[in-house]
Amino acid sequence: MSRMLQITLVIAVSTTTALSAGLAPLTPQSPEELTSRFNVAQNAANERIEAIIAIPNDQRTFENTINAIDDMHAHFDRDGNMLAWMAYVHPDSNMRDVARGIEQAWQNWYVDLGKNEALYEAVRAYSGTNPKLSGEQSRLLEFVLRDYRRAGMDLTPEDRAALTAIEKRMNELSIEFDRNILDDDSRLLLSAEELKGMPEDYIAGLERVGEMYSLGMDYPTSLPVLDHCPSAETRQKMWLSRRNRATANHAVLQELIKLRANQAQLLGYQHASDYENEIRMSGNARVVEDFYAKLRPLLAKKAAQDYELLIKAKRETTGDEKATIHPWDFGYWMERVRERDYNVDSNLVREYFPFATVRDGLFEITQHLYGLEYRAVEPPADAPLWHEDVEYFEVVDLETKTVLGEFFMDMYPREGKYGHAAQWPIVPRKQWADNSVQRPVAGLVCNFPKPQGDRPSLLTHDQTETFFHEFGHCLHTLLTESNTARFSGTSVQRDFVEAPSQMFEAWVWSTETLPLLSGHYETGEPLPPDLLERMIAAKTLCSGMLDQAQVWLGSIDQAYHTSANGEIDQDAIAMELTESCTMFDPVEQTCFQCAFGHLTGYQGGYYGYLWSRVFAEDMAQRFKGLGMLSPEAGRYYRDKVLARGGTDDASTLIRDYLGREPDMSAYIRSIGLEPGDSASSNP
Repeated sequence: MSRMLQITLVIAVSTTTALSAGLAPLTPQSPEELTSRFNVAQNAANERIEAIIAIPNDQRTFENTINAIDDMHAHFDRDGNMLAWMAYVHPDSNMRDVARGIEQAWQNWYVDLGKNEALYEAVRAYSGTNPKLSGEQSRLLEFVLRDYRRAGMDLTPEDRAALTAIEKRMNELSIEFDRNILDDDSRLLLSAEELKGMPEDYIAGLERVGEMYSLGMDYPTSLPVLDHCPSAETRQKMWLSRRNRATANHAVLQELIKLRANQAQLLGYQHASDYENEIRMSGNARVVEDFYAKLRPLLAKKAAQDYELLIKAKRETTGDEKATIHPWDFGYWMERVRERDYNVDSNLVREYFPFATVRDGLFEITQHLYGLEYRAVEPPADAPLWHEDVEYFEVVDLETKTVLGEFFMDMYPREGKYGHAAQWPIVPRKQWADNSVQRPVAGLVCNFPKPQGDRPSLLTHDQTETFFHEFGHCLHTLLTESNTARFSGTSVQRDFVEAPSQMFEAWVWSTETLPLLSGHYETGEPLPPDLLERMIAAKTLCSGMLDQAQVWLGSIDQAYHTSANGEIDQDAIAMELTESCTMFDPVEQTCFQCAFGHLTGYQGGYYGYLWSRVFAEDMAQRFKGLGMLSPEAGRYYRDKVLARGGTDDASTLIRDYLGREPDMSAYIRSIGLEPGDSASSNP
């Protein structure tokens, strides 16, 4: 690949082994090892808890009580997260099943920990001394006390027992919900005629069943059909197949939403959304609705322009003056308009983004910005990684020459693997009493097209953006300098956690950086400058409709979780909000929510994607001013945001970084509109 900027950093100047470097916990090799390692970790955690409880109250200090609890969490997370993570990435179904059992046992253990009266009394005894704490220590005590209140320690023993049963059942259902999505094996059989017009390399990579092609619902297989198949009937079949995955989750979700409402009511909240958002930037559901109220008219204006553009293109092309745009038409006609108006063919653009080139460019950019070096790590022979596709790196700070952390990358789809893109903070950073440091470890999961024969994995520009997004999370995990596990890395308010990763998406839209991460897979020729300019010009194409879809998802999430008793009609809510939030008519007999994985983990908080994007667009302005490859801007951002993790409220971090209050101007411009009076309002 041609480089337009000479950066002297290298990706891997040396290779180490996991054992010699003392890196992340080794990959478990059998179900028995999974179980035994978890039992050892859990027993060690119980022993640490008993030791804290045994301390006489008149001898309690921050170190032997509050920080000791954080120590316990740091040890348990280090030893247990890798084991539970296997439920999402391991290729062996037996390993995944055992890992799910471990995940449920672990979550239930945490429910019981939150109700441990003896440990709670130890915390109260220390807090009752009115210790003079500041900074991270004061925040940690505040959060521990808050956690106990939210765990129900102010309730009667009877209500606390009821809450415990509810929360353990919620854990069980959440894992079942995720499992049903992971294990969904929906296939769509299509003929060669139905796939006519699809790229030859795409057809060559499909599975055959007799005379038919068998298509899975993974992103690299299903989304190209929606974006590029000329047959509307084929697109409709694929869209309906994707919207009816994991249907067993309908009943699971119904019970889960009711239990969340019961949990909130027991704890004195109006509904689950208020309970979930109390500890986020928004604070409550009303603020979320106010945020959406600001966005809806802006997005409606841009979406109407988008829809008119698409419907005009469809009518002119088909000759049908009464044609409308259905949901399965959206991606296809957006791509046709991109080709017609901007001369950008997404399939041709893919040829300039082979995975290895994108990865090397991303590495080069982040090493240069943040003063880092990434070194490939070889696992020990007796503990290989869970799959041959997985890559493993350690991160070195060039100034101090110290290893900051490690990360895994598992980038291609396979049966039973987590089907979206995500980053897991596997090991939190922790500074121990002797000033030694437990280094953070991140796990990066994506589902990019696998190489086919001598043709490498080729990413769409959207997939390249996804890679940068998830690596933004990875940097947040790895570059933290918090002393406590509780505030390590991405342990920030959930409606801010996406901002650092969304900000990093800006690098795939910059003329300064795109040449570093692109190059034709056959010739190595850089992305033509005129094509790059046309891609950037097309950036706001259909942005209103795309962000309306985000409001739709977030509004459904809010509607599900603002019911006081949890008695909802899932499908009716989805249908109603489709009509009020988007340009599309609702489609009967679909249950997309059954495969909406964010309903576990992000419940009541999906709004955070747009909420944090407002901050991300604002934060990116500093880099755009100083240069997307400015080490000065990189160091400032690393110190002001990434290093601090959750040691301060997100609103404080943002103000410190910006030097002012945030506003919506940059976001409004990012969707192709000019700011109005609302631009000065905070999210």
